[in-house]
Amino acid sequence: MDIRVLRYFLAVAREENITRAAASLHIAQPSLSKQLMELEKELGKTLLVRGKRKITLTEDGVLLRKRAEEITALLDKTKQELSADTSQLSGKISLGGNPSASVLKQAARLRSQYPDISFEFYSSDAIDVLERLEHGLLDFAVFLEPIDTMKYKYISLTDASRWGLLIPADCELAQKQFVEKQDLVKYPLIFHRRQGLQRLISRWAETDISKLNIAATYNVINGSPARFVESGLGYFLTTEDLLSSSIDKDLCFRPLEPPLEIHYALIWKRYASFSKAAEKFLEQFG
Repeated sequence: MDIRVLRYFLAVAREENITRAAASLHIAQPSLSKQLMELEKELGKTLLVRGKRKITLTEDGVLLRKRAEEITALLDKTKQELSADTSQLSGKISLGGNPSASVLKQAARLRSQYPDISFEFYSSDAIDVLERLEHGLLDFAVFLEPIDTMKYKYISLTDASRWGLLIPADCELAQKQFVEKQDLVKYPLIFHRRQGLQRLISRWAETDISKLNIAATYNVINGSPARFVESGLGYFLTTEDLLSSSIDKDLCFRPLEPPLEIHYALIWKRYASFSKAAEKFLEQFG
């Protein structure tokens, strides 16, 4: 499977049109069509549904797009690392997950010393981030402790945050300073779908997860969770560090009592092969 053809396939998947893809690649349309047909023949799979107005991916095409993106990204990353000027520390450091304050601080500190180093942050759900870490597309990831030490090495970070509920300022619960165990089972909750976090909360509440009124779950929230609460769907169970420093006046945050904190760790794959820039970044935490 030729890397060049994979890039052709990705261009078609992106443009959803052979003509536009060919133009973006600066090749003739018949040549591009031929390459794609040969790719399908090589794999023995139909990758594209060629409609009148646009091209869509089959289920196999979706899988190939994901793998092709990983392959081309890893190749580009490897080329960039190998071509870096060895006389001057440079390169790109890739981090997944939600970068904590201490990670961003160390990133800024490193870049002030080595301005040719840049950072790439990747946000997605835990499964996707770990998969990219395993495949070498990410150098590091920021994850909640505890960490699977059979697969990853890690450094515990100084960052910690309290769990609590983001709620309407005019609701009954807002009259209290804290959310107690008996309160949590009374209200509809919007909560992360990660089972480990759900078990953590159910242990704190001393109740089975099925007894909690979970109105909705999510994997990644883009933007503020305020809109979920404002819709009336439920109360947003989250950690204080994920909220904006200025919460909407119609909402308020009430921490759990007794306190329940989370702690973050910087993790990386065991036996990872680091670039000089990534090694220097890790030294910052020493």
